[in-house]
Amino acid sequence: MTRRTTASTVSLGRGVLVGAVAGILASLVMAMYAMIAGWAKGAGFFTPLYHIASLWASPKAMMASMEDGMAGNPFHFEFGPALLGVVIHMMTAATYGAVFGLIVARLRLGTAALAGAGLAWGAAVFALSAFIGLPIAAALFGSGDQIANMAEMAGWGTFIIEHLLYGLVLGLLVGLDRRRSAAVTTAPATAAAH
Repeated sequence: MTRRTTASTVSLGRGVLVGAVAGILASLVMAMYAMIAGWAKGAGFFTPLYHIASLWASPKAMMASMEDGMAGNPFHFEFGPALLGVVIHMMTAATYGAVFGLIVARLRLGTAALAGAGLAWGAAVFALSAFIGLPIAAALFGSGDQIANMAEMAGWGTFIIEHLLYGLVLGLLVGLDRRRSAAVTTAPATAAAH
């Protein structure tokens, strides 16, 4: 294996790793927006977590949270379903982030361009999830309409904004990592020149 091939493989591997970690961090921003939107709509603050968890678990926690939210108690909390929702959400976000990191690993884009690419990626993830991924997941796991029609249940506008936020933060984090890496790489060379 040549030095160029090794460097290329390392670059792609770093892109995947940085993308996955950035995807997890971006998912936190996305989740917080979804939870605030759920609370503002009267559907319950933790309802989005239970909604995601209903991929593998009973939708009872989601329904109870929505009912409590509509009755004026927006903070219905059940640890198990909430944790499951967080895990599923972060695993999915890490996967989409890793794919984004792989795609942009060889592109020489600055932070602003990566933020724009992230927005486009967020829009693509929205479309892929809403129209293909979630209906397939619902069919595979027997999860029902609450997964197949998640975008509609959450509200199309909310669902789109969640994904655009995810993509924007993902792109910014990947861009900031590149800037930091470039500064670290050029610092020793600059110091050696003096």
